[in-house]
Amino acid sequence: MNPIRIAKNWLSYRRTLNELGNLSTHTLSDIGLTRYDIRGIAARSFR
Repeated sequence: MNPIRIAKNWLSYRRTLNELGNLSTHTLSDIGLTRYDIRGIAARSFR
């Protein structure tokens, strides 16, 4: 994998992590997630 793709994927991971982390627990629950799920969801964008 080239360095540019790695950087873009990492930025996507961080953006996803931040966006989901900013949601309230109630909102996360409404979409079927918990705070524990956030890193796993964000990690999918890093692959």
